[in-house]
Amino acid sequence: MFAVVNIGGKQYKVAQNDKIVVPTLKEDVGTTVKFEDVLMLGDEKTVKVGTPHIPGARVEATVLEHLTGPKVIVFKKKKRKGYRVKRGHKQHYTQVQISSIQQ
Repeated sequence: MFAVVNIGGKQYKVAQNDKIVVPTLKEDVGTTVKFEDVLMLGDEKTVKVGTPHIPGARVEATVLEHLTGPKVIVFKKKKRKGYRVKRGHKQHYTQVQISSIQQ
């Protein structure tokens, strides 16, 4: 069985025991998180599509760790003006493992 879930404004196709990286969550490592914005449920034979989500369906996941993405360099320059700015940014993410999908 699989589900399409909206987490942090992005859609993820998940199945049981999948590990996915989502935008940062406030929960601590080891806690269980419930995602109730399920957009689609399906298995080998049937698919159920929500309008816009399926009432009563939810996906439970366990927070594994908090991560940071690769460093992105932002460099601005204006020629012949002596203006140069260099900034770096690292995005924060959370890795979760899907424990169950309930209808």
